[in-house]
Order: sequence, then structure tokens, then C-alpha cells
Amino acid sequence: VQLQASGGGEVQVGGSLRLSCAASGRTASRFVMAWFRQGPGKEREFVAAIRLNGGISYYGDSVKARFTISGINAQNTAYLQMNSLKPEDTAVYYCAASQTVITSATMRPESYAYWGQGTLVTVSS
Repeated sequence: VQLQASGGGEVQVGGSLRLSCAASGRTASRFVMAWFRQGPGKEREFVAAIRLNGGISYYGDSVKARFTISGINAQNTAYLQMNSLKPEDTAVYYCAASQTVITSATMRPESYAYWGQGTLVTVSS
């Protein structure tokens, strides 16, 4: 399985960006797709995840009410709409996916078998 992330860039404080992640290869109908991020000098942080079959979504505390994850099951594609961006949102954003992820482990990077290359988001003041 290959994941292709896109949509990063530079935006001013309060602006918006939309990231996309497309899975190809031996994909599955019950994929869980997620976004993690890693800022300068920081550990990798869970951002959001979605169960493509059913649409159940999960969010990290720092992005709730500002970010929205969505997905198209038939296309094995997930999107991350990021609004009201802050300087602390600056990071490399990684797309991740896996066929089975138990709910209690959704926020753990080790739960995901496949990872994309990362896309840089820079929020400037």
C-alpha cells in the first residue's frame, strides 16, 4: 500500500489549508486513515483519524473544533480541512493508514502499518 499526501504549504495565522491523502495498491474497504504531525523539536502527535467504512472520526485535543477529517471509502482517500490555523500548527503532516485499528489505539502511531512521505505546513504570523 502506498500513501500519497498533498496540500501542504504556507499560510498566515487564521488561514485555512486542506490536505489530501490517497491510498493505492492492496487497499481494504475497512481502512482507517489518520493524520499525525511532527513540529520542530517535538514528538510525533496525533491529529485526526477516520474509519472510511462508517465515517467515525477522532481528533487530538489541540485541533478539535478547528480541523475536520473526511474520507471517501470507494477512493481510499482522506482529507484534512484545517481552519483557524495557529503558529503552533506548523509541522510536517504525515498520512497513515491501516486495515484494522482498535478504538483505544487510534491515536498511537504504532497502530498504523502504512505511512506517507509527509507534507509541510507552515503557519506564519
